[in-house]
Amino acid sequence: MAEFITIGEPLVVLAAQETDQSLAEASHFEKFLAGAELNVAVGLSRLGHKATYLSKVGADAFGQFIIEATKKAGIDTTHLTTDKQHLTGFYLKQKVSHGDPAVDYFRKNSAAANLSAEEMVDLDLFQVKIAHLSGIFPALSETSLESFRLFNQKLNAANILTVFDPNLRPALWESREKMIAITNELAKGSQIILPGINEGKILMGSEDPEAIADFYLNQSDLTQTVIVKLGAKGALVKEKAGETYTVSGFRVEKVVDTVGAGDGFAVGLESALLEGKSIQEAVKRACAIGALAVQSQGDSEAYPTQTELASFYKTQK
Repeated sequence: MAEFITIGEPLVVLAAQETDQSLAEASHFEKFLAGAELNVAVGLSRLGHKATYLSKVGADAFGQFIIEATKKAGIDTTHLTTDKQHLTGFYLKQKVSHGDPAVDYFRKNSAAANLSAEEMVDLDLFQVKIAHLSGIFPALSETSLESFRLFNQKLNAANILTVFDPNLRPALWESREKMIAITNELAKGSQIILPGINEGKILMGSEDPEAIADFYLNQSDLTQTVIVKLGAKGALVKEKAGETYTVSGFRVEKVVDTVGAGDGFAVGLESALLEGKSIQEAVKRACAIGALAVQSQGDSEAYPTQTELASFYKTQK
């Protein structure tokens, strides 16, 4: 049985191979598995943890690719179903020599956006220890928002540790105001929250890491720990019990692709917690995998095995 579970929208990313050309100009693309929450499941599996992924894909070539790639990654696909009425989402991603790549999404009304709460009635959470939640899936549709809420309720009823990453995608929401209100409301349902500095500025009006942490600790009795991602500088950790500290980031020779770094951070944190490590040790691993992620193209291609992670630590000494 799986010890980790997540819910999200699986995507196919077609990554441009020509550097610094616009998506309209690029003519060669490589196909990768993508989707924030699926990235996390891939990373957990690569580190030797049994992960379950809950979602839907279309009965199309992209959907078939996702199912096969997910199985190949060692992830339990029992709850990854096929929908004959809706298509699988995908997106195009620019290749850049510096900065963030341009992306163009084709995901409206996707199969995953139509995953209904009724399809989770018999969901078995036996032996699940940690669940990863993201603000992306509930942004897809009213249906996915309802499904997310039910899933979160089931997790809390089963006393499963929940980690919530806001993962803001303004283009998916009908308004900035709705995005802020619902994202902050959903954050109340998790024990650990993972905002970034820029997300904090949008969601609660401050770039101060400790102020961001205080906001999420104070808005919910359930939330016990807030870990504010500081990019290359690492992360600030604040616990409701009162301890506050910063974990330093890792040196990166060259940033190739920033997409997937935040998901890599979650992989490091959650895998370490599954192994019984302290929050501080877990955040150190989170920073390490985030650093590895930005050094490779593709959303999850650079996520390490346990052996590769150990080798990375040695190079950093």
